[in-house]
Amino acid sequence: MSRGLGRFVKSVVTTWYGTFLLEGGEVVRAIDAPAEPAALAERAQRRREGSLTPEEVELLRAADSSEWSTRDRRLASHGLRYDLDAPLTVPGPPREPDRARLNSALLAEAERALLASWDPSIHVQEAVRAGADLDRVRNLIGERLGSWVSHDFPDLDPGDHARAARTAEEGASRPGLGPTDPGLLEARRRLGELYRAVADARRTLQEAVAASSPIRTPNLTSLLGPELSARLVAQAGGLDRLARLPSSTVQVLGAERAFFEHLRGRAPPPRHGLLFLHPAIQSAPRADRGKLARALAGKVAIAARLDHAGTAVDPGLARAFETRRLEVRGQKGRSNRRPGARDEVSPST
Repeated sequence: MSRGLGRFVKSVVTTWYGTFLLEGGEVVRAIDAPAEPAALAERAQRRREGSLTPEEVELLRAADSSEWSTRDRRLASHGLRYDLDAPLTVPGPPREPDRARLNSALLAEAERALLASWDPSIHVQEAVRAGADLDRVRNLIGERLGSWVSHDFPDLDPGDHARAARTAEEGASRPGLGPTDPGLLEARRRLGELYRAVADARRTLQEAVAASSPIRTPNLTSLLGPELSARLVAQAGGLDRLARLPSSTVQVLGAERAFFEHLRGRAPPPRHGLLFLHPAIQSAPRADRGKLARALAGKVAIAARLDHAGTAVDPGLARAFETRRLEVRGQKGRSNRRPGARDEVSPST
């Protein structure tokens, strides 16, 4: 043990069952933690958040505590000297009491932390992801039905999946061209039923998301619409994470593959991700989409923070984006004018 001024340096060690002051390898003061599981759970929470426990607060009231050392970075941030040579454990005979109290405390704290971190938008995220899965399944089944049914109905467009599914579900078959085996005809009919069932389930999910999004994310829904709002929250991994993202990241959410291709030097940087699905960006000229996506991402970042804080709808966000959209369109119009052209004044209404 290192020495200072002819005496051993004092060190502080905190365990789940108490806080101890050590000097010369011996415990010179011990403050036991409370025995109740609820108090132990609160103590664990304080340590995880970087705060001091009541026992540590009591111990550090000593006038010379600033000269003590520790290997606990949390304690070092509260005035103790960080020292890698300081002890990590309490020396001497085993002092640790029955761990059953610790187990009960940790379970209680885990349940509290789970409830505190719970994000109800997870259910909307799952619905959005389920909808995307059903879209893929429906397209696969539709492509197969389009190919199959068009063999005996050559006038049917194989790309018209809904019509192909209806034809199959009705059990229709053209003599001489359709399946002669009743089992195959029945199998095709069941495949048509499956397509309709998947389409119905997809529609139910879409309606549920449209009804739920305004409740949990009113500002985002007002700005983006329920479907795009829910997809953006799902892509970000929850409203809590979306509310912490900078607008530059929000702008390219959903374009991760293109972004990594850019980092490898194989592609230019993406200008937008899921925000491209917004009508104002999708219908804009290609040269303007990056500007509009950047402007919209800024408003989305604000809307996500408002929703995370439980704030009511701020209509100013949508108005500000619309103003910016008109500015971009006006700049585009001026850049395309002939030299010397004069501004036209619209008649007042």
